Amino acid sequence: MPRLTVKPTWVVENEAGTRLGSELFAMLSALHDTGKLTEAAVRLDISYRHAWNLLEAWNKFFGVPLVHFERGKGTKLSLLGEKLLWAEQRASARLGPQMESLASELNLEINRLVASAGSTIRVHASHGFAVARLPELLRESPRIQLDLRYLGSIESLASLSRGECDLAGFHVPEGRLGAQALSQYTRWLQPTRQRLIHLVTRTQGLFVARGNPKNIQSLQDLSRPDIMFVNRQKGAGTRLLFDQLIDDARVDRARIRGYQTEEFTHAAVAAFVASGMADVAFGVEPPARQFRLDFVPIAKERYLLLADLHTLERPEVIELLELLRGDVFAAMVADLPGYAAPLAGTVATLAEVFPEIDSTALVD
Repeated sequence: MPRLTVKPTWVVENEAGTRLGSELFAMLSALHDTGKLTEAAVRLDISYRHAWNLLEAWNKFFGVPLVHFERGKGTKLSLLGEKLLWAEQRASARLGPQMESLASELNLEINRLVASAGSTIRVHASHGFAVARLPELLRESPRIQLDLRYLGSIESLASLSRGECDLAGFHVPEGRLGAQALSQYTRWLQPTRQRLIHLVTRTQGLFVARGNPKNIQSLQDLSRPDIMFVNRQKGAGTRLLFDQLIDDARVDRARIRGYQTEEFTHAAVAAFVASGMADVAFGVEPPARQFRLDFVPIAKERYLLLADLHTLERPEVIELLELLRGDVFAAMVADLPGYAAPLAGTVATLAEVFPEIDSTALVD
C-alpha cells in the first residue's frame, strides 16, 4: 500500500512573480557540507555547468551573492546563503513532527478506505528519534496500521487515561531524579491496570557550536552573561528534565539568557545553535550530530511506553513487541548516537521499573 509523506515546501518569489527552482536549498546544503561546487553538483546529480548557472541565476535574483569563491579554498556560503539555509533547517525541524503526525493520520484514513480493515495501534508520544522509527519498523507487518501522533509526555499520558490512544510514550531520567520526574506523572499511572514497555535508553545533554568556542561544560555555565540559551516548550519531557537538572544544580532560571525562548523539537533547538542565534541548547544527541554541533552529555534517561493490561493482549500489540525485541529495531537504534535498546519490547510493572518510588503515591 503506498504511503503519503507530508513535507513543508518553500516558494521563493519576487515582486515580478519570478520563482526560484526547487534546487535552491538542496544546493545550499550541499555547498555548506562539501565546501566545493564540484562535489555539490555530484551530490545533486547535476553537471558542474548547470550548478554554476543556477548560482548565477540566484545571485541575480537576490542581488547579492549566495556563495563566496576563494582560490584554493573552495566555496563558502555568504551571510545571506547561511541565513536562507538556516531558515529552511529551522522550518523543517520545527514542522517535521507535526507533518509526520498529519501524514500518519492521512495514511490511516486512506488505508481504511482502499484496503481491508487492518488493526490500528494508536500511539501518542513525546517526540523522539527511536519512536519515530516505529512506522518504518511496522512496514515489516503491513497488516498493522500505526496512528502515531507527537505530544508532550504529560499530554500523551493524559490521552491514554482518556482512552484516546493505546500506547503513551514518555521519558524519565535514571537515578535519583527519576522519582522526582515521575511525581509529575503519577496522576495518570495506575499500577494494577497498566504496564510499562521498555523502548530505549538515551542521553540528553548540551548542544554547543563545533569546537565549543565558549567552553560550555556544565549547566552552571548557562548562567554566564555571555551565553545565550534556547529552551524547549513547557510540557515537553525534555523541558521537565532540564528544569529538574538546573534546580538540582541550583542554577537560577532568571539568570539564563534565553530561558523564555521556546522551540518544539530537539532538531529545532539544534538548528538555533547551528545558526549562531543561540550558544547552547539541551536535547538528545542525534540532532547535534545532524547539525554538526558538539555534544556535552548531562543525563541518561529511559524512554517508555505505557499501556493498559487489556491492550497488551491484542494480537497486533503482541506482534509489535516481538518486532521491538528483534534485530531490525536493534539495528535502527544502533544508528542513533546516544541511544541503546537493551530491553526493547520488554513488559514490566511500574514497581519493577521504578522501585525507588513510593508505591502509595500511585493510586488506581
